[in-house]
Amino acid sequence: MTRKARIEQALSDALIPMHLEVTDESYMHNVPEGAESHFKVLVVSDSFADEKRIGRHRRVNALLKPELDGGMHALSIHAWTPDEWFEKGGGQAPESPQCMGGAKADA
Repeated sequence: MTRKARIEQALSDALIPMHLEVTDESYMHNVPEGAESHFKVLVVSDSFADEKRIGRHRRVNALLKPELDGGMHALSIHAWTPDEWFEKGGGQAPESPQCMGGAKADA
């Protein structure tokens, strides 16, 4: 099972999301092909109601601790309630900026 599939499974099981996007953004970074090291998550769930953003991020990080401990380097989290998602247009997660770290900063 790929890291992306494991992330999707862990978040789906725990949060029962209305919408879930897991994007492998490793290709945007200076890592070997197939590294599965940088991910962006958009998870829309009623379970985030009455929870501040920091609490939502802590919960997602805790759910994905095995992946973070197992080599995942970076995780961009967009954790919204359905109302917040609809207010933002109900679309995809915001675009991530290009990586400027490592060798790419010297180019």
